[in-house]
Amino acid sequence: MSNILNNKDATQTGIYVVLTAASAVPVFFGIDTYLNTIGAPHDEALATAATIVFFGCVYTGRHLATIWAARQREISKDVLNSLGIAIAVCFVWLFIHADFNFQAFPAINLLLYWIPFLVIGLCTGALIKLFRMSTQKELEAAKTQAAQSQSELHLLQSQLSPHFLFNTLNNMYGLSITQHEKIPPLILKLSDLLRYSVYEANETYVPLKDELAYIRNYIDFEQLRMGDRLDLKTEMEQVGSTDIRIAPMLLIVFIENAFKHSKNTADPKVFIEMHLKIWGNSILFYLRNSHNRKVPNDTTVEKHSGFGLANVRKRLLLLYPNQHDLAIENEETTYTINLRLNLR
Repeated sequence: MSNILNNKDATQTGIYVVLTAASAVPVFFGIDTYLNTIGAPHDEALATAATIVFFGCVYTGRHLATIWAARQREISKDVLNSLGIAIAVCFVWLFIHADFNFQAFPAINLLLYWIPFLVIGLCTGALIKLFRMSTQKELEAAKTQAAQSQSELHLLQSQLSPHFLFNTLNNMYGLSITQHEKIPPLILKLSDLLRYSVYEANETYVPLKDELAYIRNYIDFEQLRMGDRLDLKTEMEQVGSTDIRIAPMLLIVFIENAFKHSKNTADPKVFIEMHLKIWGNSILFYLRNSHNRKVPNDTTVEKHSGFGLANVRKRLLLLYPNQHDLAIENEETTYTINLRLNLR
């Protein structure tokens, strides 16, 4: 472990030496040009000494900044701005003083050259160090946030299959009492649905064509269950390419709710209208179904009715930040979803 740390320190020291050597050349010529302009004697020797002093101040400023930052919870942007302003003011002052110096007071005159010069070196070193530390903290915070978001996303996705299975088995239980002849084909459809949700929907994004195949399978399942009572209109764009991707089990939550709430009305006929198409750089999804807000739902259904929608809202925020639009209209007899997703 100590060997690894020593190697790391040696590498970092080597980088600092190379950067210092590369920066020393333009700094030397800049100082030498300035000394020539103000007519200073022995300008090359003085420029060499000033360059060494400047980099000494830079490393001193870095060290002082490290000590100061260790006592701070965060590095304020105001501190960085203040250091930048101090550097700019001292730099401008050196040029102003070159034209308006105090020839009668050589000691004060020399002091008014060196103090701003030293301040520039100290502030430059502190600014470089604090800016780097601030950037590293922001990067670490971003990585931590990304890890938390990924963890939350995995948790949300793990909740989808149990939620879907609960709703489906709840529906099949009712059918097993009243229309038991529908159960065998429904079990076969359910097997296909669960195979996709458990084994194929574990990725963050899946091909849209696979998700649409799953949705069509689910619709077939619901049509078997609801029979002639359902008036269904679908217009789903045919997607052949695997390059167009979508978060798995995202749209199915809305579709599941549409069938559930339509079924729970007292109307002899219920309708569901569904459209999906690719438009430009977006996926457009429209869903409208009949329902009745005045008819109370079954206690079990009511208890779990908000789970899927809350889940999908969180997933949209995590997977499509500022890249989606969701509008829901809950009217007296109809429920409408309009969703736009940026292509992945």
